[in-house]
Amino acid sequence: MIIWGWTGMSHDASLAVFKKEKKDLKLLWAAHSERYSRVKNDPWLNEAIVREALYWGNPKRIYYYEDPEWKKTRQLYAGQYNLLLKSGPDKHMRKFYKKAPRSRQTNHHMSHAAAGYYTAPFDDTAVLVIDSIGEWNTTSIWTGKDGKLNRKWRQNYPHSVGIWYSAMTQRIGLKPQEHEYILMGMAAIGDPEKYYDLIKADFIKKMPSVKDPRVLFKRNCHRGCIDWRPDLSSVQDYADIAAATQRIYEEIFEKLLLSALVLTQKENIVIMGGCALNCVANSLAHKFYKQVWIMPNPGDAGSAVGCVLAHEKRHIEFKTAYLGHNIEGKYPVNEVIKQLKENKITAVASGRAEFGPRALGNRSIVADPRGHDVKDRVNSIKQREGFRPFAPAILEEYAADYFDGVTGPYMQYTAKCKRPDEFPAIIHYDGTSRVQVVSKDDTSGFRKLLEAWHAETGCPMLLNTSLNIKGEPLVNSREDAARWEKEYGVRVCLPKLKI
Repeated sequence: MIIWGWTGMSHDASLAVFKKEKKDLKLLWAAHSERYSRVKNDPWLNEAIVREALYWGNPKRIYYYEDPEWKKTRQLYAGQYNLLLKSGPDKHMRKFYKKAPRSRQTNHHMSHAAAGYYTAPFDDTAVLVIDSIGEWNTTSIWTGKDGKLNRKWRQNYPHSVGIWYSAMTQRIGLKPQEHEYILMGMAAIGDPEKYYDLIKADFIKKMPSVKDPRVLFKRNCHRGCIDWRPDLSSVQDYADIAAATQRIYEEIFEKLLLSALVLTQKENIVIMGGCALNCVANSLAHKFYKQVWIMPNPGDAGSAVGCVLAHEKRHIEFKTAYLGHNIEGKYPVNEVIKQLKENKITAVASGRAEFGPRALGNRSIVADPRGHDVKDRVNSIKQREGFRPFAPAILEEYAADYFDGVTGPYMQYTAKCKRPDEFPAIIHYDGTSRVQVVSKDDTSGFRKLLEAWHAETGCPMLLNTSLNIKGEPLVNSREDAARWEKEYGVRVCLPKLKI
């Protein structure tokens, strides 16, 4: 039996395909709608992504990641719902697949929790979900054991850590629901003390405690806070706000981790929701928990997987984030090495695209991390702000020699670089790097590339960033790669076509 799960009609539409045989459930494919439409954060499905999903067979069941009717009650309360809007999940899906069975609905936070819990490498765990908003829930704490999820606590709209963080993103001139990661990066060049007390006094009524996880806000930030402190006058002011915002978020996050520990009495934790992309804060979880799992696509797009698992209620073996569109052929290791030696910077598009917001070697710009001019050159290519950092990808067996702190395969944590002077291209202003560790057991082409690069140069790492420019989805197909290479003047290494 083929089963689909999907998200959309709000932002970040996505589609996942599972195969179910008796007691076995396998994730076959998962992809982002934006990669096919070329519209960043595209909220809608499209013919191309549905057509590729149908390659695996016609679905017998389809699951949707939230409850539209329950969501309408909150939208009506917030003055957002258009009573004339008649579109719904079934109507939208059948624009592209007329034979689609009716979509079975799920609770938004349940989809997040299930995506994390049923892909985790352990069963007995706490689950913490933090996002902007689903239907009504904004933060929730769960337990998972023996394949069952139970919600222990929830907080509802309008009190939302994610909405507040997005509002502060808007306040410093960035795009909310998209540029939160830029605020996180900007925090490293700001003074967290300057606006810390002021932001707390103006926005926060109650901070969470170990026994009471509630975060209460003095104002509803759902429509932003562009009116807050209109006398801000400099770029440094914005950086200082970013630094204070990040510090306050980390304080809230740490208290929520402790609350979950007390409430659930679990030694492991799964962290999900859009806020789980805050890699600077995520390392805090390892202070309190034995094992931590963050699914590599913890935001709404990952709930295309979660809504299926919420209904099927079974763990799956999550082997890789390489789940999307396949550029067939052998990973072009030799061509990438050649381009790196000649130009220090190149790009690669090979194999199945990453399901998640971070490129992990199959749709990547890669560069020699040792060059003093490399960071500025790559930021220029990607048309990004000059302060923005880049991540290193490193062979697992060398990670501890170069980095001190929590690392992992999906760029979910930051760690201190032990040799910052040697690798200026992958060091942020605070001396940290968002490290991608590539396992000894990894059989991907990217692992082979790192091994070849190490053998050639003695350097066990490469700068790895997404193959796109700011505001554009990752390159998905051969056609996208050819267009990108022509438009931005950087060679994209592709597998050779079979004749």
